[in-house]
Amino acid sequence: MEINSNQQPSSGTGNLSNAQRPGEYLRQLRSMQKRELSEVARELNMPERQLIALEADDYKSLPEPAFIKGYLRTYAKLLGADASHLIRRFDEIYTSDTGLPTNHALENSPLKALGRLQRGRRERLGWLKWIVGALVIIAIVWLLYAGIKAWRNSKSAQPDEPVAAEVNSVATTTAPAVLPVPASVPATATSSEDRLSLTFSHPVTVSIHDATGKNLASGRQTQPLTLTGQSPFSIRLDDAAAVSLSFNQEQISLSPYTVNGKAEFRLSR
Repeated sequence: MEINSNQQPSSGTGNLSNAQRPGEYLRQLRSMQKRELSEVARELNMPERQLIALEADDYKSLPEPAFIKGYLRTYAKLLGADASHLIRRFDEIYTSDTGLPTNHALENSPLKALGRLQRGRRERLGWLKWIVGALVIIAIVWLLYAGIKAWRNSKSAQPDEPVAAEVNSVATTTAPAVLPVPASVPATATSSEDRLSLTFSHPVTVSIHDATGKNLASGRQTQPLTLTGQSPFSIRLDDAAAVSLSFNQEQISLSPYTVNGKAEFRLSR
């Protein structure tokens, strides 16, 4: 299919021609309205690199089609364009461009389907738990052995006060040597945690759990939240428009999966 890159919309909102692609049309419309790319990215709460890929119709660099359609609708609404024509045009050209159906899900999408877990990461966490558990058990056994040995020595040396004092001195100086072993465990266990940051323009009811089922936040929230846990995170918001969300310091747009003002999804690396 031929692309006419010189085709310009006929008016401020214009109509999508049969030779144009959705991203190309939106880019030309933005240019006619004299809007900067950075300005649009900020208004859409969308990374600039994804906006560049969307305008270039580079669908292989974007998430699965469901999210691309959400981006197109949001962008079209901002520019005052008819989103229905863009979506129909997108459905026509997506399969021919990528060789994939428009209802498929990408393996490397940042937003996974509900119930989908990263098996490799779970296996790594499983090994880490085994190692930490083994270290804790070794530390406990060593402490028990040292305690029993010190008790026996104190019993056998009880009539001789100087010997007892020496045994107590040894126990006092050697006991702290095992403390760094359990103290190092939390630093290892938390090295794989992810971070969520949320801010609210007005009160919003939230429910956030991590992969272990831990409740990170729930109820009515007004103050900014910074949460850590193991992804994927299960997130439910009753007013997504009032929430600004970042995941591992990357801003996430909530509009593609917002229905009737509410959003419910899982978020993972």
